[in-house]
Amino acid sequence: MNYGFVKVASAIPSLKVADCSFNTQQIISCIHQAEDKGAEIIVFPELCISGYTCQDLFGQRQLISKCEESLSQILDSTRAHSIISIVGMPVSAGSLLMNCAVAIQNGRILGCIAKTYLSNSERRWFVPSSAVKASSVQLCSQTAPLGSNLLFHTPSTTFAIEIGEDLWAPIPPSSQQALQGAEIIFNLSASNEEAGKHQYLTSLISQQSSRIHSGYVYSSCGFGESTQDTVYTGNALIYENGAPLAQSQRFSIEGQIIISEIDTENILNERRRNTAFAESIRLQGAVQPTDIPCSCTSKADKFKLTRWIDPHPFIPQGEALSQRCDECFSIQVAGLAKRIVHTNAQSIVLGISGGLDSTLALLVCAKTMDLLQWPRTSIIGITMPGFGTTDRTYNNALCLMQSLGVTVKEISIKDACIQHFKDIGHDISMHDVTYENGQARERTQILMDVANQHNGFVVGTGDLSELALGWATYNGDHMSNYGVNGSIPKTLIRHIVQWVAENHVDAASAATLMDIIDTPISPELIPADEQGNIQQKTEDLVGPYELHDFFLYHFLRRGFRPSKINYLAQQAFIRQDNTLAADTGRYDEATIQKWLKTFLRRFFSQQFKRSCLPDGPKVGLSLSPRGDWHMPSDAISADWLSDLE
Repeated sequence: MNYGFVKVASAIPSLKVADCSFNTQQIISCIHQAEDKGAEIIVFPELCISGYTCQDLFGQRQLISKCEESLSQILDSTRAHSIISIVGMPVSAGSLLMNCAVAIQNGRILGCIAKTYLSNSERRWFVPSSAVKASSVQLCSQTAPLGSNLLFHTPSTTFAIEIGEDLWAPIPPSSQQALQGAEIIFNLSASNEEAGKHQYLTSLISQQSSRIHSGYVYSSCGFGESTQDTVYTGNALIYENGAPLAQSQRFSIEGQIIISEIDTENILNERRRNTAFAESIRLQGAVQPTDIPCSCTSKADKFKLTRWIDPHPFIPQGEALSQRCDECFSIQVAGLAKRIVHTNAQSIVLGISGGLDSTLALLVCAKTMDLLQWPRTSIIGITMPGFGTTDRTYNNALCLMQSLGVTVKEISIKDACIQHFKDIGHDISMHDVTYENGQARERTQILMDVANQHNGFVVGTGDLSELALGWATYNGDHMSNYGVNGSIPKTLIRHIVQWVAENHVDAASAATLMDIIDTPISPELIPADEQGNIQQKTEDLVGPYELHDFFLYHFLRRGFRPSKINYLAQQAFIRQDNTLAADTGRYDEATIQKWLKTFLRRFFSQQFKRSCLPDGPKVGLSLSPRGDWHMPSDAISADWLSDLE
């Protein structure tokens, strides 16, 4: 099963200017290589049969005829191949000469696409598509559809083609083509190299593929083109929704082919989610494309994913991680600052456990006080030791509050809980859900009442991952007056805390933060072991957060079905056939499927907790019922679990 993936290729073959015979052999070789690797569609550079830099030779009948002969040779050599190939060549229609992309398959010309926007130099030899009235052309003894708005339909995708400068226009043809249903855009280009141009080019492709929610496959001329006045370094690029999937090596003197898989399910989900896309379809006008059916190119039995699947989709790599942490932290601070000013609060109250979530919330509160130029003593941090509190978390909570200069309160919940268990007739030796939730609700009661005492409000500490799993006590840690962490996944919280430790606090606070980062995640509602170590570890109970965050991202952000999420998780965490799997061997298939089942069951059954979430700032994804996620609390998960099976 391909799960909506379409394998595509972009080729930059070796080339000799005006040597069509040599160029043709290189093109045929690339086509065969790409099909052997399972590619369904391959694109070549602009005017690749002749070479882009032939200049006034394009006015020679000899070159035009030789290009057509070469196309016939390519058709004959690929007649038994189902791969769709898109090659560039000059095509004549009566007295007009066009710069065209020619799509072929199984020895048949599917269509000729004329370039819409010509460069100044190209107008010397070619006419734009707007000058051509014919809707078909005779080529290689075939009658082929001709135009600039051809839409190709295969069983696995719908694609369209634009050429070179078309992409640089204020409204590229691909914008219209996407609104008409094209999921993948192929671009045959001949962009010469200039200092700084490559960065602009990749930005342009990224933005266009993001704006129209499409795959974008680009191929531009490389080594072999004339260097009389300009240099062509070769650019093969594959993008999806703004994200790069593969790119060639620039300045290579050898031919190159890059291959990756474009996720058309992801593209369609993005388009359905974007109301502006649907409205643009309505407003686009009456221009209709020429629809061209193509034969089946799917190779599901041979399909093999080669693109990298990020095991940690919420965590960028390199410098981008620092920028992400800065943005998230700043959004949290801005949201809390507005709420404090709006409510005229004189203080803010939060429980400090010595764990990651409450630590991040406290750091946000401290930064907010600095922003508002309030004393940090306006923050009332309360540590509430219970039956499962360990010395490590207790000491870290106290040390952090003291080094940050907030008001520290310690209120043990043990006596209150013992009395409560007596009142309701619960055996305190029975460490069940009543035992655990009773402690969580006692802590929330303390926080709310202290906030009333000091004309303040309670800042919540629960995170996005916990909300997805329902890993919170209803009307316990589930409740607050303003939740600053509700849109941040657990895997990212660790990095934000580390970023704050490295950039925004004193040495004593930083040392405490680093120990908190290394502390196992736990609600600490069950007594510690004989050595005083944490006995109740969250990830032993509900599963690894890195898996759950992976599931959450692809379920919520991508809208993928469970079987596909399971497939992608295997590619991200356990694939061992190449070096792209960053976490090879950490989990096996059974483990991934086990925790994905847990995620699905809990996500559906725990919606009632998300239906009454307190306010809080949206940072990335959100499960707020007032914003991103609207779901009935009694929805059934059976079909999702069945798909996973």
